[in-house]
Amino acid sequence: MVRLHFRPVGLSAAFFDLDKTVIAKSSALAFGRPFYRDGLISRRDVVKTAYAQLMFRLGGGTDEQSMARTRDYMAALCKGWRVEQVQQIVAETLGTLINPYVYAEAAALIAEHQAAGRDVVLVSASGDEMVRPIGALLGITDVIATRMAIVDGRYSGAVEFYSAGPAKVTGVQRLAEERGYDLSECYAYSDSSSDLPLLEAVGHPSAVNPDRALRRVAALRSWPILEFRHPVPLGRRLRDRPAVPVAAALGVGVGVAIGVALYGRHRRSRAAAVA
Repeated sequence: MVRLHFRPVGLSAAFFDLDKTVIAKSSALAFGRPFYRDGLISRRDVVKTAYAQLMFRLGGGTDEQSMARTRDYMAALCKGWRVEQVQQIVAETLGTLINPYVYAEAAALIAEHQAAGRDVVLVSASGDEMVRPIGALLGITDVIATRMAIVDGRYSGAVEFYSAGPAKVTGVQRLAEERGYDLSECYAYSDSSSDLPLLEAVGHPSAVNPDRALRRVAALRSWPILEFRHPVPLGRRLRDRPAVPVAAALGVGVGVAIGVALYGRHRRSRAAAVA
């Protein structure tokens, strides 16, 4: 069984990809229906966006040219949208579209890093207006996400920062310089081979629900491979959380083991098969 042992630290961080790592779905696609309902996108846009996401997940959109096309398409799609309207849609639908899909194992791991004294940072290609409220749901205030240019309260069609591929590392390095993180002491988690630059940038990378390419790399480099399988709504997570003092949890190095305790032998056998 894979166990991650964390010690209390000073200036260190854990960087989490969002989609399929912390939540069991695409954050961008999750808001497609309310965006369509409110007239921001058409049926054709829904299909095209879903196809672009699928190609990216399958590894067909991980090269620099494909990522640039995706960036430009999303910028053009959002041009003219009122930022306030997007924020309102996200706030109104977060509870039903995202909350039930947060992996309990990810939430436990995030809490463990926080208890050990690390900053936790969400790093996602999705827009800041989507990622930041999801972070707040998990008690995370630090976010590295795509930022669109805004003029007079509307998206201008330009991208200030596209948080994908190597650009994620740029964002991480900037934050590390600001905060004084030693990246060799930091952790990173992702499911996608497109995030190899992010995983390689830290001293403690882990593959979570990895795609085929990332699973191969993780096995070759002896990185931990974690399987998260239990999306549980926040209210249930709080209700079912075992009453284990933080100090005791740190003493036995729970990390993923909290998820094991919550979900019994089924979770334990999966982790043992991966280890």
